[in-house]
Amino acid sequence: MKIPTIDFKQLNEDNRGNTLSILHEACQNWGFFVVENHGIEERVLEKVKLLVNKHYDEKMKEEFYNSDVAKNLGKITLSNVDWESAFFISHKPTSNISQVSNTSQPLCKAMEEEYIPEIIKIAEKLSELMCENLGLQKSHIKQLFNGTNGPSVGTKVAKYPECPQPDLVRGLREHTDAGGIILLLQDDQVPGLEFQIDGRWFKIPPSKNNAIFVNIGDQIEVLSNGKYKSILHRVLAEKHGSRLSIATFYNPATDALISPAPELLYPGGYRFGDYLKFYNTTKFGDKEKRFLDFQSINKM
Repeated sequence: MKIPTIDFKQLNEDNRGNTLSILHEACQNWGFFVVENHGIEERVLEKVKLLVNKHYDEKMKEEFYNSDVAKNLGKITLSNVDWESAFFISHKPTSNISQVSNTSQPLCKAMEEEYIPEIIKIAEKLSELMCENLGLQKSHIKQLFNGTNGPSVGTKVAKYPECPQPDLVRGLREHTDAGGIILLLQDDQVPGLEFQIDGRWFKIPPSKNNAIFVNIGDQIEVLSNGKYKSILHRVLAEKHGSRLSIATFYNPATDALISPAPELLYPGGYRFGDYLKFYNTTKFGDKEKRFLDFQSINKM
């Protein structure tokens, strides 16, 4: 199977309709996709990856291999742990990057001034495209996520260190993501990420040409009334090489009230006789439109 690919350049050309269809199908049936030609300069992406790898080598690697997780591998059964070395940065509504332990000034500057503003633009653009596909106002997701002080945006910076016995531990255990839209700048050489489709694990290859890998979180599934899917995924530990993962979460504000968009709910609280009367006048029309129109009439 080939991962769905969304080419942002195609959105300004004659292929816009086809690109929207690919995105819609990816959100419905896959829960993830790749974005190419997203607009972030390669220089910025390479700088961020270089600085994160440098930070890991200088500040995190030795500490990880001296940890109980690493020392106990193969000696005792490891459960409820992950073979990862990570830290989390909050960007919005307020930034905590200055408080993140041992991060260098160049890394902080590259993340806050060059990378994060651009990745947020991609998240917002994707949210508008999703709304367009769902038949919602294009600002629906953004407004829903804003809460009082705007959306919550944060980045998990992780390395999944080389593991001598990868069959004994997960890099990251199976889970879905709690939030909204997750945008991943990942390793271009070391694999490990897997998503579950129809009960089988699908391997996500390392990213090429600095494409951004995107997956859908639980809140998009909720607000789409289950039309778009938040998919179970995991990271395998790898024997050869340490995998880089820079995952930015475009999430609702903590005080945002989340519910399915009313336009996407089935009509309810009606008498079957009333529906039948309406059905008789719309029998040969589109079913989805019939539900939507009947829902509007039923509210009167």
